[in-house]
Formats: sequence, structure tokens, C-alpha cells
Amino acid sequence: MGIIDKLNKDFESRVRLGIMSILMVNDWIDFTEMKTLLNITDGNLASHSSALEKSEYIEVKKEFVGKKPKTSYRVTNRGRAAFNEHLNSLEKLMKSNK
Repeated sequence: MGIIDKLNKDFESRVRLGIMSILMVNDWIDFTEMKTLLNITDGNLASHSSALEKSEYIEVKKEFVGKKPKTSYRVTNRGRAAFNEHLNSLEKLMKSNK
């Protein structure tokens, strides 16, 4: 198995890389803030966050603040471990090509 095979396909998308990168350094981030930071559409964020939730890499919390719905995200322990492994594999890949 080569280094490239150790890269996690769940993080190949730039949007998913962005979501995970933001969540690795923050606790909870709400939908609007995440959308603004990544400069993406509602549907794009919903689609990619749903895929990451399905893989149990992020936790999604839906609640009401007053009468307004609020969706927030945070990384899970599994997601933190998987993303760190992905980043380590990227680093090894870059070093192997020097």
C-alpha cells in the first residue's frame, strides 16, 4: 500500500477539507458562520456536512433559538483522528517527493 492509498477519500473535496479544518480548531460552529467562512451555498454545506456526519466525523446539533432554527457542527473524536491521519499522510506524500 502506497502513501497515496492512505489518504482518506472522505476528505478529497475542498469543502470537506475546509469544514474539517475549521472544526479542528473550534468547538461548535453554526451553519451561517461555517457557510460564510467557506463562501459556499446552503446546499453545498448541507450536502458535505451530511456526508461527514454519516461517516461519524462530525456531530450536527439542531435546535431552536427563540423561533429560529439553528444548526451547529463540531468534530467528533473519530473525525479528529481520521483527519489527523489524513494530514499526516499528506505530509509524508509531500516529503517523499523531495
